[in-house]
Amino acid sequence: MKIAFYNTLNSIILIALGLWGYFDVQSPTALIPVGFGVILLLCSIGLKKENKIISHIAVLLTLVILVALVGMRLPKSLVSGGVGLVRVIGMILTSILSMVAFVLSFIKARR
Repeated sequence: MKIAFYNTLNSIILIALGLWGYFDVQSPTALIPVGFGVILLLCSIGLKKENKIISHIAVLLTLVILVALVGMRLPKSLVSGGVGLVRVIGMILTSILSMVAFVLSFIKARR
């Protein structure tokens, strides 16, 4: 698996859906995924070069945003429903996909 591709995909989705959420509800907390997305996008350069430290930083950031989305944002979005729920589910799905790619990459590297 190409972790740089999945990390870049996750970054773009976090940035795009986070900005969409910000312009939709005008809440500064909607910019949190955007910040994580920008940092993860910057990590893609190191991931392409197979830098282990950058890989671990990207995994940690992906895990943090995934936990925040599932634990804090998803319950609120389930209550309110609508487009916000779609945005949150989209960010969660790409973050899970990215985490799976990281884990499989780490397993492959250990062999």
